Amino acid sequence: MSERSTRSAGRVATLLLALVTGVTGLIVPAAPAAAAPAGRAPAPIAWGQCAAADLTGVPEAERPQFSCGHYAVPLDHDRPGRGTINIALMRRAANNPDAKIGSLFLNPGGPGGPGYTMPRSGRNIFEPEVLDRFDLIGFDPRGVARSTPLRCFATEEDADEVFGRMHPLPVTPGEESTTLKAYKDYGRFCGRFAGPLLEHMSTKDVARDLDLLRAAVGDRKLSYVGFSYGTLLGATYVNMFPNKARAIILDGNVDPTLRLRDGLEYDRQRTGGFELALNAYLQRCDEDPDCAFGPNARAKFTRLHDHLREAGPVTLPDGTVVTEADVIGSTASVLYNPVQFGPFAEALQEVYEVAFPSTSARRAAPTVDVAALFAEPRRSADIHPDAPYVSDDSYAAVNCSDKPFDIRPSDVPRVADRWERQMPDFGRYLAWNDPAVCPVWPVRDPDPYRGPWNRRTETPVLVFGNYYDPATQYEFSRRMSRQLGNARLVSVDAFGHCILGDSSCTDRIAADYLVDLEVPRPGTVCQPDVQPFPTPVESRN
Repeated sequence: MSERSTRSAGRVATLLLALVTGVTGLIVPAAPAAAAPAGRAPAPIAWGQCAAADLTGVPEAERPQFSCGHYAVPLDHDRPGRGTINIALMRRAANNPDAKIGSLFLNPGGPGGPGYTMPRSGRNIFEPEVLDRFDLIGFDPRGVARSTPLRCFATEEDADEVFGRMHPLPVTPGEESTTLKAYKDYGRFCGRFAGPLLEHMSTKDVARDLDLLRAAVGDRKLSYVGFSYGTLLGATYVNMFPNKARAIILDGNVDPTLRLRDGLEYDRQRTGGFELALNAYLQRCDEDPDCAFGPNARAKFTRLHDHLREAGPVTLPDGTVVTEADVIGSTASVLYNPVQFGPFAEALQEVYEVAFPSTSARRAAPTVDVAALFAEPRRSADIHPDAPYVSDDSYAAVNCSDKPFDIRPSDVPRVADRWERQMPDFGRYLAWNDPAVCPVWPVRDPDPYRGPWNRRTETPVLVFGNYYDPATQYEFSRRMSRQLGNARLVSVDAFGHCILGDSSCTDRIAADYLVDLEVPRPGTVCQPDVQPFPTPVESRN
């Protein structure tokens, strides 16, 4: 595997792990710094030794470059006397400290993605000169993982009981009713156990934390790279602190205005991005004679989806039971990562041949673990009674603080029906996410930042958007670049969610921007280093 391919695979693994998993284990922290009184410069971060487990995968020779710490920030920035919470950080020191420009803060998205260990994977994301000239700083935002966590449950058993009643894709009235009751119980648990942090989880709060961290590492202005939801954090920062922004990269963008103004419509349009990406994937499959799910991939996917809804699950030869929710959930996940496109086509074909044994031409046995591709992540039951709850609930806490939903829980089934008519592949599935949890989320006054978004920065914000990004569709990146007061959009003719680390073109642009503050010409279009199938789809103008 080439160095570029290794970087690409590592970048994908880094982002996916950060987005979908929490991080366990403890660091060996220095004493937390005290939050500075209003008007005074924050105390510097007291960096200390990282726990050995936190440096897994780091070459022995590079380990001296890593340090870790906790930093105290106000629970409530408007009333700092109410106490502090801790933010966990990891630093990878610049390779060339004598030529160091400053620190580069990283956020993986989520929201609620733990960014603490992102510096370990810096070489998978950035060109060498970025590693030479910047300290990489990863941190778990407030409420997340190693930082002071926001937790809605006291025990794993309570969490398992509530989440276990949530159907991933409710279809029948009984499934809808059970799921709505479970979400209501989730809100009740959060109101009972989450504590005062519940009211201070908006992106505005995180942006104010980030500004303190910037000052605490000694930087006059912020250099930052945010992926996915991290683009909202970056956009919020540059509009709250436009004079403190040095170089801001936003990769895989949200539409900040819509997201903060109308959560339901934002999520509906976001769902449309998954539909667009799936249609492009199936078209690309048809154009490649080696794609296992072709020809007529679009028609076959629709037929398979309808069959699973109407006839129920299918059982594969190895005994694996595949449901409609398995196929739709796994498809949504795979669209994030083009590396999985070929293997997933084999898995889809295997399910299709079992569902329609008399009408499909039997292909060779799949070369992939089909069961693993369709496996739904599930919480593991703990054999010990009253096991402490060690996850966090920051995803809902941030989204439900930022995104307004002017609906009642009883409206969700009708929303799901309407979205399914508009977007038959993912409409019902994604309607049962934030639109179901946020109306019962027990936050009273989250005080999010809702704009304006057009404050002008000295250097343009650099915006990357993939044409076929499922989670943050390309149109959102276009809107982000238009809404910001000074931005430059780089379009990428690529599949997948976010691009840095997967394109020599974008990585070169990012390095020149971070180091020298150079921006590419307007209208720049990049290509990924590897297309998911050999036959290219005609590029857009």
